[in-house]
Amino acid sequence: MSGQNADGVVRFNKRLLLQKTFAMLTGIAALLFFTACGQGTNAAGDHGTASAEAARAEALYKKQCLSCHGANLEGKVGPDLRKVGSKLDEEQIAAILRDGAKGMPAFSKMLNDEEIEALARWLSRNN
Repeated sequence: MSGQNADGVVRFNKRLLLQKTFAMLTGIAALLFFTACGQGTNAAGDHGTASAEAARAEALYKKQCLSCHGANLEGKVGPDLRKVGSKLDEEQIAAILRDGAKGMPAFSKMLNDEEIEALARWLSRNN
């Protein structure tokens, strides 16, 4: 092998090694970043479960409640829900969602028990 070809092979191998090293370090950095995100725990010590349930409850709120209670729970036709958790507990909120109250329709035919409980839990944390 001539000296010029050997230099080309060495440079090619160095470049390839640098590319592989960069790809590996990028992968490790991404892995560390994504595993570090969402490390908070709820009272029960569950990772991610509380945030997934909150997202589901918020989606239910937007679909079923927003038109009467506002985008920020500020109230419109229905009352302000921003501090509902300081006035009512989770069971009381679930009963109102299920059975209706003071002009609010019952949602027992529109939402299943799991959805009602998730929405009540989410609303009860607004205090």
